[in-house]
Amino acid sequence: MIVASNPLISVTPGLMIWTIVCFLISLWVLKRYAFGPIQNMIEQRRASIQHSIEAADHARDEAERLLEEHRKLIAEARGQGEAILAEARKTRESMEQRMREETEAERQRRLEETRKEIAAETTRALQQIRAEVADLTLEAASRVVGRTLEAEREGGDPRRPRRRPGAAVRELPSAGGGEGARGGAR
Repeated sequence: MIVASNPLISVTPGLMIWTIVCFLISLWVLKRYAFGPIQNMIEQRRASIQHSIEAADHARDEAERLLEEHRKLIAEARGQGEAILAEARKTRESMEQRMREETEAERQRRLEETRKEIAAETTRALQQIRAEVADLTLEAASRVVGRTLEAEREGGDPRRPRRRPGAAVRELPSAGGGEGARGGAR
């Protein structure tokens, strides 16, 4: 048999005992000097990773809290901005309305002043026209009466046609360049 002839495969009790003794001594040395520090190093690494995970969770929670706070601040700022814009619009509209009212009041005041001025000028012009008409009437009447009296003094014929007052008025000197006397006599 080939298997029994190989010295590595054959069972030798002395070699087996020395192999077990060497294995136990190696195991004890490794446990005493290698496994402890390796285990400590693995434990430290695990604690470090756990601490990092907890710090990351804490940082994530803090970031979420800050993000939510930031969103609230942005929403609040938008609300305040919209409120400011609405207030500015209301102020602008009230100022525009006030300006319209003031402008309308000023326009009405000026219109009323203009109407009063026109009425005063019309009244004054009418008084002036009346005064001129009265003066012209008196002058025309005095001329007509004066000519009639002259004709009677001279012994004129009473059947002779007399001059009409309209002709006497046309002969009067006009105050407005000729049109004023004729325009008032029409």
